[in-house]
Amino acid sequence: MPRSYARIVQAPEAPVAEFSRAKSSPEFSGSRREVRFGSWWDQLVVRLVFATACIAAGYHFHPFGLSRPAAAVVGLLFAISVFLFEIRLQRASLRRLIGAAVGSILGIVGAYLMGLVVSRTTIPEDSRSFLDIGVLLVMTYIGLVLGARKGDMLNLQALGGLFGNERGNRRQPKILDTSVIIDGRVADICEAYFLEGVLVVPQFVLRELQLVADSPDSLKRQRGRRGLEVLQRMQKMPHLEVEVAEDDFPQIAEVDMKLIELAKRYDAKIVTNDYNLNKVATLQGLDVLNVNQLANALKPVVLPGEAMRVFILREGKEYNQGVAYLDDGTMVVVDGGRRAINKTVDIIVTSVHQTTAGKMIFGRYDDRELSRNHVTQPVEAPARGAEAPAGPERLPRAGVPDPSQS
Repeated sequence: MPRSYARIVQAPEAPVAEFSRAKSSPEFSGSRREVRFGSWWDQLVVRLVFATACIAAGYHFHPFGLSRPAAAVVGLLFAISVFLFEIRLQRASLRRLIGAAVGSILGIVGAYLMGLVVSRTTIPEDSRSFLDIGVLLVMTYIGLVLGARKGDMLNLQALGGLFGNERGNRRQPKILDTSVIIDGRVADICEAYFLEGVLVVPQFVLRELQLVADSPDSLKRQRGRRGLEVLQRMQKMPHLEVEVAEDDFPQIAEVDMKLIELAKRYDAKIVTNDYNLNKVATLQGLDVLNVNQLANALKPVVLPGEAMRVFILREGKEYNQGVAYLDDGTMVVVDGGRRAINKTVDIIVTSVHQTTAGKMIFGRYDDRELSRNHVTQPVEAPARGAEAPAGPERLPRAGVPDPSQS
């Protein structure tokens, strides 16, 4: 099913690869430098010293009957494998590291106990040694893998103050979805300082944005370029650290599931306005920041019985109904408002319905009752409602139910 994007905003053309080139700037690499040990030069020096020690040890001892040059090459390969393993460990959470360590220790203990049992048998010495090594490797591997996968179930706060402040001492990253980037309201939220810290833009989301921006369809191309401009705007905000995550999950095809797996890996929150992604991520125990829910929460509270003034834009679905819109896009269905189309009138609110897509207000217009206090005059339609009644219908903004469902 194609992904839906909200609130398309007309924007001038922007270079598509501009944000891709900017991801290597200091703004993007700042948060990674904080996580890793020391500066880039510190890491380089430490790794060079370690690699030199491995090469020297291989050259001096030349194990397994290897020649000295071949043993030095083996030492270099060993150092490179350790570097790759260290880079991989940096992406793991503390809970997964603890789970992997505990699992591997339990695996080694289990292999030792099984080795004691095998040593009491009449199996030949060579076969017994092979079984001991094989059981040790298998048990250690299984304990390491299962412990890392089940490590997310650990509650570090139960250990007291030792690990209880792990999340509080660092800013929990927030992963941006494609739809919320194209929507653009997240930039306004960040500009108002409601979001701060590290904002993660996955590489596969950036790639999807670029594909949309390169689309031959003008509407999709406009959406993609709008998203890139929003990211450039957020990158310039001093209180934000916009970082591109290189993590990918080739075995997963859907972008939504990739976002969920990435949020699990980084223990991060997901920022989106996609209803389905919100529900799936919540069911898996992830924290989700939904821009549509925030917008609905900030809408003014309207109670039944209150009077409000609206501009009747067009005819409703039912008989003698009129439809109006508030400034925030909330649809107002007015009973008896058909005769007041293209007029600003006072109505009485009868009920308010809150749906997953937004809020709907139902009201009643009775000119005989309200004429005692207010006099309604025909006015010209504002710019956003300038369509004639017989012309095309005005589509509601994102997060507002379709008028046909009223």
